[in-house]
Order: sequence, then C-alpha cells, then structure tokens
Amino acid sequence: MFDSAAFLKTVPTKPGIYIMRDASDVIIYVGKAKNLKNRLSSYFRASGLSTKTMALVSHIASIEVTITNSENDALRLESNLIKKHRPRYNVSLIDDKSYPYIYLSLGQYPRLAYYRGSKKHKGRYFGPYPSSSVVRDTLDLMKKLFLIRQCEDSVFKHRTRPCLQYQIKRCSAPCVNKITPEQYQKDVHNAVLFLEGNSQTLISELVSRMQQCVADLKFEAAAVIRDQIKALQAVQSTNDIEQGSASLDLIAHAEKGGLHAVEVLTIRDGRVLGARAYFPKVPSNTDAPEILQSFIEQYYDAARLPPSHIILNHALSIENGAWLESHLSELSHRKISIAHHVKGQRARWLDLAHKNAEQAIEIKLAGASNIQHRLQELADLLHLPEIERIECFDISHSFGEKTVASDVVYTKEGLTKKFYRRFNIEGITGGDDYAAMRQAITRRFSHTEDNPLPDILLIDGGKNQLQVGIDVMRELGIDSVVLIGVAKGEGRKVGLETLWKAGDDTPIDIESTSAAFHLITQIRDEAHRFAIEGHRSQRDKLRRRSVLEDIKGIGPQRRATLLSHFGGLSALKNATIEDIAKVPGISDSLAKVIHEALHEE
Repeated sequence: MFDSAAFLKTVPTKPGIYIMRDASDVIIYVGKAKNLKNRLSSYFRASGLSTKTMALVSHIASIEVTITNSENDALRLESNLIKKHRPRYNVSLIDDKSYPYIYLSLGQYPRLAYYRGSKKHKGRYFGPYPSSSVVRDTLDLMKKLFLIRQCEDSVFKHRTRPCLQYQIKRCSAPCVNKITPEQYQKDVHNAVLFLEGNSQTLISELVSRMQQCVADLKFEAAAVIRDQIKALQAVQSTNDIEQGSASLDLIAHAEKGGLHAVEVLTIRDGRVLGARAYFPKVPSNTDAPEILQSFIEQYYDAARLPPSHIILNHALSIENGAWLESHLSELSHRKISIAHHVKGQRARWLDLAHKNAEQAIEIKLAGASNIQHRLQELADLLHLPEIERIECFDISHSFGEKTVASDVVYTKEGLTKKFYRRFNIEGITGGDDYAAMRQAITRRFSHTEDNPLPDILLIDGGKNQLQVGIDVMRELGIDSVVLIGVAKGEGRKVGLETLWKAGDDTPIDIESTSAAFHLITQIRDEAHRFAIEGHRSQRDKLRRRSVLEDIKGIGPQRRATLLSHFGGLSALKNATIEDIAKVPGISDSLAKVIHEALHEE
C-alpha cells in the first residue's frame, strides 16, 4: 500500500508536475501544480474526495515529482506527457494528425504555400486551419487579392519569362522583375494583415494609399488599389460577419452514451472558417468544466496559438479561468479572454457549436452500431463467436512493374489505418500474382509478436489465390485464422463476387444485399485502393528517375550541380557539349558522355 504520509514529507512547495503509477508501473495520471506539496496533499484528505479521485488514489503505487521553474512550464510538460502516455485518469485529447497552415517564407520575394507538418523552415505560419480545403480556398483568394507568388523556390530562381499566373493576374511576376521589391513587400504586408484577421485595418490602409495615388495623379495605381478594396469588401459581404470583426474560438462540450465530444468553431475576422469535432478520452465522473479546461490546455500550444477570445458552453471556476487566461496570454504574448455568458451572434455561434458536438456524437455512435452489426452478421455467417480483427491482402502492378501488396485491417473501430501495411514485392517473375501473394502473406505472418493474428484473412482472388494463403499458413503452423477468397464477378461488377472459405468445396451462401457481404466488399475495395496507391507511388518514383542517375561518373553531387547550373533537365538536354563542360567538376570527356546519354534514342 502506498505510504502517502512518508511521501508527502519529501515533496517540495515548488511548482512542477507529478506522475502517478500503479502496481504494474503503468502511468495512470499526470498532473501539474503551482505548489506540489499542497496539490498532492489534497489527494489524501480524509474526506471530500470525488468518486473519480478516490478510484485514482486506490490504484496509486508510486508517485514521482519533477520541479519546474513556473506553473506554465509545468503545464507544457504535463501536456506533452499526457499526449505521450494517455494515462487512464487524465482527460486526453486524441489527435495524431497535424493541422494545415499557410506558410510565408522569408527573403526579398516571399512565397505563400500550403504547409502541414513540423515547422522546420524559417518564416511565418498562419493557422492552424480546420481543414485543407479552407487553406486552399484562402490561398486561391490570396492570389486574386495580393498577387503573392506561390511557386517553389527552385522554379522561381530559374524563370526567364512570366508564367501563366502572371498572364491571368494571379501573380506579380517578381521572378522577372515585373514588380519592385518595395512594392512586393507592401503586398506581403497587406497579405499578412489579411491572414491575421485584420481586414478592417487593411482596408483603411488601402483607402489611404488610394487617396495618395489620386493626389499624386497616379490614377492607374489608384484603380488597382480600388479593385483590391472592392474584392476585400466582397469577401466580407459573403461571410457571416459579426459586428466588430472579432477573432474567436467557440468550444462546446457534449456527452451521450458515455461518449464525449468537444466541438471547436473557428471564427477569424468575423468569418466562420470551419468547425471540427474531437473525441477526448475522458475518465468516468469527470465534469464538463474539467474536460474543457484539460482540452484547452492540450489544444493550444506554440504551434496553435489561441485567438483573442475563447467562448465555452460551460463556465470554468473563477480561479481556473483566471489562471488559464494568464497562461494563454503568456503563450501568445497578448491578452486572451475566456468567456461563458454571451449574447447575440456569439450566442448563436455557441449554440451552433454545441449542436455540432451533439451531432458528431450521434454520427459516431451510429457508425459504431453499424460496425458492430456488420461484424456480428459476418460472425454468425461463419459460425464464429466474435470477430475482433479482419485483414485483407491485394496485389497491384502494371504489367509486372513495381509490384506492391497491401494489407488493410478492420477492427471494432472500423477501417483502422494505423495498422495498414504495404509490401514492395521483389525477387519474383513480373506479373506472377501468386508468388507476390505468397511473399506478402509470408512476410506478414512470419512475425506476429507485434501484430496480433486476425480472426479472418480475406484474399482478393479466387480459389487459386486462396490456396496460396492456405499453403503459407500451414507452413507457418497457423491454424486459428479463417481464410476467405473474394473472387471477382463477371465484368468485375460489385455484387457478383463469389466467396470461398478455406476447406469448403462450395462457395459461401450469402446475399449480396446483406450487411456481412457489404462489410467484405468494403474491406476488399479498401485493400484494392491501398495497393494501387502504393504501386502508383513506386511506379512514379521509377519514372521520375533522372537519366543522369544511369550515367557512370555522375553521383548525387554532380547531378545536383548540373541541374542547378542549367535550371532543370530540359535546359540541360538543350545544352551543347561545350556548355556542359563549363559546369564546375565536369571534364570535356564527361561532358561528351552526358550529352550522348541525354540524346540516346
């Protein structure tokens, strides 16, 4: 039993985090505190503990403490640990996808681009945005309003004449000096104001510039600015604008059937940019304010800064609300306010966020019910007590080139992409699907330590493909998996497939309208898609392979030097032997070899 009295004597009164573990040394809770001793002492009071806290304390076997410089530092460390370990008694934001941003590079002529992933490049990042479509729509709008380039730097550096984007007035062609650096930077400044949600400030600045151009008799420049102002005003008029053009996030919690959803409705510059539902892992007996606070602590960070206003559908305690405002203000270097009671448009938006959260739960619950129904019907058909995991293999290639096998997985959560695998097939005769299937299944089931065996293995193919799977499983000594071959119907039409079960001489008697049949075809189609996607990627890599890679004496460094010198393979092909020989590191004889290789029929 954990000796809390002895432990508490050793705990300092400084800020930090604490990690609670159970008897199996598994982390069950991570917490933060301004005063570690006071906070940890509260867990071991004689009375007044919630049901959730009592359950947590009953499982504590050890606690480790880490001191930090401040409570904000403790929050950042706590958030990272919760995301990493997802302890049983923490509210955990489950979100392993990175969000899309708009990226603005540095330099004399910066570019705007869609960006997703870790922020490795220097420059400014605007977002995150709720979806890729919002980012792409915004980038399209930026082209029309500000004519900022969006081409890759490698293309920009080697252009000798304006591209189509300049011709259709979607770029100012800084690549060929159609605009001065000073004017381009003004356009960049305007774009930044827009992306920051300061459209009103931008319009005011543009009006002043337009008036100055008129005063200076620069009527053509004034007309360009006038059109920009009209376009910006048109953008505002087509969106749901709040008076004051605020930027805020409305965060609403809902719960049904033990499933919790948190909906974030994103408003920038008074415009609804989009909404997204999250389904955090929530311990039992956790109330809505605690869920919202934990969500906010994990949702906002240096990569996802909060807007000026955050509105919740449940009030935080005065102490927690004040602390969270202070933390977010420090994080974003500006005043952040958190509110609960709102009126007018904000109240309508908050109600919309709450309804969306409820709808998200309904959809998820319906999906879970449908998944369970399909699995149960298939289990009944195959006389299995339960189905927890189904895997399906398919093969894809183009006339035997770059053969790829896919392995997709279906669980009680539906199609579970984190378990998907692809196998690049090697060492077989091109086009031998049986050999490809044998290799893929062998590689998958030779190592089952980290991947549990499925209840059912689907093989896209008829009896012969199924026999390959039977042979491999027999060789590996695996006899607990049900194997089913999915043979294509006449004309490959959906609904005409024939299903063969290993060990049976007759096909499975199944209605094409049944839930079980729909489940099998859904998984088979997903395996087909995943295999084709992988094959095309490998094939395209092969076809993109530069002819330079096959020339003896041309390694990666020389290849890069040649392409950089000429601005691409096309220009290199048009070069003479003498031109090629002028490239540093290229001798006359090597230049001749390169020229001949580039012009072989």
